[in-house]
Amino acid sequence: MNDRARYLLDLAKRNVQAYIANPKTKAAMVAGSVAEGLCDEYSDCDMSIYYDELPSEDELQLARRQNHGSERLWVLGDRKEGGFAESYLVNGVECQFGHVTIAQWEQDISNILEQFDVQTPLMKALSGTLTGIPLYGDSLIHRWKARIANYPDGLAQAMVEHYLTFVPIWGIQEKLTRRDATLWYAQVLVESAQNILGVLSGLNHLYYSTFQFKRMHAFVEQMKIVPENLGDRLESLFHTDAPAAVVQLEALVRETIELVELHMPQVDTSFTKQRLGWRQQPWEFDETQKT
Repeated sequence: MNDRARYLLDLAKRNVQAYIANPKTKAAMVAGSVAEGLCDEYSDCDMSIYYDELPSEDELQLARRQNHGSERLWVLGDRKEGGFAESYLVNGVECQFGHVTIAQWEQDISNILEQFDVQTPLMKALSGTLTGIPLYGDSLIHRWKARIANYPDGLAQAMVEHYLTFVPIWGIQEKLTRRDATLWYAQVLVESAQNILGVLSGLNHLYYSTFQFKRMHAFVEQMKIVPENLGDRLESLFHTDAPAAVVQLEALVRETIELVELHMPQVDTSFTKQRLGWRQQPWEFDETQKT
């Protein structure tokens, strides 16, 4: 843990006191870059606080005043749905607080682990729980950690099947150069890279969300089933001329499919494979055939 992370961890430990004074609070945790020990001067402080019943607005304002916090920077979510988040500054640091009932949080966990909801950004919250540092209610948090660490095979397959879809941009690159399609090309490139990571996350039993995805290389380093030099190769897609980049992307998609077939043969890869090697050909215009 670097010195910035230690500073923010101390800040989190001070901030949490204003919340655990409320008898509704049953657990609290710091996650994100603080828990991972990877902070710099731009890092925020992410905390999750769990309640039997959500605190009132007056109780939240009291906690913010006790922390000498600024006015709220933003609020996301709806307390009627069992959870929301807020942000304010403490000593110039943006401190983000997720407030959620235990009942809602355990339902969120079940939606992923039992219902295989692979599209929810709460995947990020499950991943953060595994690395999070408990600040209060350790037994509850360790119980959740144990449950989340048991990544079900059904979720892994659902991840692979959901993300195993790619626009065959390698086959239409020449056409795109004539169509002022820079934005679409960039969109397809980003989505393709994200989908490769999603497939491999399933193969490696990792929680993954495209929401504010950061620290790609560190994430890839957790993978045992992975194309060689994946992180560098994904990065290079965005720093390479389009004709070469799409060929590199096609190679990564091919290698990813091969890994699926090797490690999860029950997944049907035929639809994705059928456009590998494909190139759209122009039709011939014959002046003599005008009507």
